[in-house]
Amino acid sequence: MGPIKRIAAGAAVCLTVLGTALPAAAEELRIGTASLGGAFYPVGQAISNLVNKHADGLTMVPVVTQGGTENPRLIGNGEVDVAIGNANTSFYAFKGQEPYADAIDLRALGTLHSSILHIATLAGSDIQSIPDLKGKRVAVGPAGGGTINLLRNVLEAYDMEFSDIEPSFLSYSDGFSQLADGSVDASIALAGYPTAAVIQTSTTNDLAFVPIDADAMKRILEAHSYYSAIDVPEGTYASEIEGQALGTRNILIVRADMSDERAYALTAAVYGNLEEFGAENAIAKQIVAEDAYGIAVPLHPGAKKFFDER
Repeated sequence: MGPIKRIAAGAAVCLTVLGTALPAAAEELRIGTASLGGAFYPVGQAISNLVNKHADGLTMVPVVTQGGTENPRLIGNGEVDVAIGNANTSFYAFKGQEPYADAIDLRALGTLHSSILHIATLAGSDIQSIPDLKGKRVAVGPAGGGTINLLRNVLEAYDMEFSDIEPSFLSYSDGFSQLADGSVDASIALAGYPTAAVIQTSTTNDLAFVPIDADAMKRILEAHSYYSAIDVPEGTYASEIEGQALGTRNILIVRADMSDERAYALTAAVYGNLEEFGAENAIAKQIVAEDAYGIAVPLHPGAKKFFDER
């Protein structure tokens, strides 16, 4: 036996003699969120806190990412263990549909809040409708975010293309900051409501939200069943969103090969403590745990076991 092995063996004997073995260190997991200024990052922080408190042997940290479109790829290549995803882009990833070249073997742990498409400009702007965005400078969120896919679908409903606008790929915080200083004409964010970037900008600027008219909304929902029309409560923002907002449900996603035991532990930590979740982040009060059974991406067996036992 070599000297290093003898030392290790001696240490093990000492631990056995002196008492029980030292507990194994908790395994750290990473949850992919989105850019700062939206709802995903603080929701990811709250989820991490729940895991740290309620999942034995596990810890979690939130990671800034480009958002809903990138997150399934990060799950697929193992850069994150859990991620917040838009229901639509997660479904595209699972099926290998554009913008994903290949299918990603995802599973869902449950549903989260809904995100709505905030289309904002400064009060008094000549942008009063979606067609008015043509030729304008528009902050569209980060390049890998979920905003872009939904925005394309909105433009299509008006016989417009993404090339009809001058896009700037910015975080939500930067996009709304540039709206405030006049560097862009409009800023768009697919995020939960209320979202920090919008609130922060509205404290020093009067904002106006660009509506999607009822006929266009109908066309979008008929073509894309994973979207929904959402009534945003009065008083959510200083400026009201006219009519209904276009939105998509958000979900927690993992790799299909995550063990049933780990998936169960994570699901229990989050969905078994929804009151605590909502106390830390008000957006979590929108979550209906049983909606997990209606997700287009298959529910992980470990997560299903938890919900079946509720």
